[in-house]
Amino acid sequence: MGTGLRERQKLARHERIVTAAIDLFVEQGFDAVRVVDVAEAAEVSPGTVYNYFPTKEDLVFGGSRAFEQELVDTLASRPAQVPLLDAFRRFSIRVRGALAQQDQAPIQAIARHAQVIAGSPALQLRARQNFDRCTERVAELIIAERGAAVTSAQAWVIANAMIGVTQTMQNIVHRLAIADRPVTEIATMVIEEGRRALDQLEAGIGESQLT
Repeated sequence: MGTGLRERQKLARHERIVTAAIDLFVEQGFDAVRVVDVAEAAEVSPGTVYNYFPTKEDLVFGGSRAFEQELVDTLASRPAQVPLLDAFRRFSIRVRGALAQQDQAPIQAIARHAQVIAGSPALQLRARQNFDRCTERVAELIIAERGAAVTSAQAWVIANAMIGVTQTMQNIVHRLAIADRPVTEIATMVIEEGRRALDQLEAGIGESQLT
């Protein structure tokens, strides 16, 4: 079996598990669904589910770590002459994922994810933990780059503000997806609001602190 075929099969299995899980979470609520229920609905073993998703929460937040890693890598690998906030702006206002497609189906999937999160205190806590972890990594990057030129408290304030923009943009996508707005409208609005938030961020922080 070729590597390409194996990867396609793994991706298809991954998507089947996620779809089955979200369907169950929407119907029954996140807390009421067991991993064994997801496995049965996806026609795989519970062990297979855990191979793809170490925790039940990962069935909802599976893409969070990939997004976080992409953000941190983008900031860390930027050219030396590029200010941190410039790199963050370019990363943040790039249309990606479901918003880059013309199909409304991915937006409907986002809406279902958002509804599941809104209905579960455990998932809302996990979402905050994800943002906190990302904030910590960005703060550590700022400290590593700036050294004595920035205090730990300053780095955390800057990182919190940056990830706050990311969280705000995500919230806009979720709200408009739940309202079933067209994908082009969502993409336009989230980019416009993101630019405004980034303008405020840069005005408040000032590039002089990060160059």
